[in-house]
Amino acid sequence: MIAFRIDRRSGVATYLQLAHQVRQALRLGVLEPGDRLPTAREVVEAIAVNPNTVLRAYRELEREGLVEPRPGQGTFVRRSLARPAAAADAPLRAEAAAWVARARAAGLEREDVAALAASVLDDCFPPPPAPPPFIPAPRAPQQQTHTQEEDT
Repeated sequence: MIAFRIDRRSGVATYLQLAHQVRQALRLGVLEPGDRLPTAREVVEAIAVNPNTVLRAYRELEREGLVEPRPGQGTFVRRSLARPAAAADAPLRAEAAAWVARARAAGLEREDVAALAASVLDDCFPPPPAPPPFIPAPRAPQQQTHTQEEDT
């Protein structure tokens, strides 16, 4: 079962934080197809958010095809995003954990580590090129109609 955490100082909408955490759990294999997400009531009790916020996050995940609501039963995971290399017992995770431990030992704070990791990610995974700007098709000139009444 996933345990949500909300950073109220982040500036990121709460529903987006919830949806992101579900996606992350799907990528890491914490959640698998068939698993039930906590009910809105359970999330509200755990982290004191509005139930509509939880429902909005779950609707977004549903639109992405990741979860499905089952009336009277809850919301269930439809598909996984996990890759074996990102699993909890994968060698890459152990290497990442060791790197973070070295960064902490060097005196870096969580925000420093996050900024450094984000910088490296940006270098290794450049954003896709921006789409070309939208240029509307030229309009055909309108023909002016002329009536005899206008001439008088």
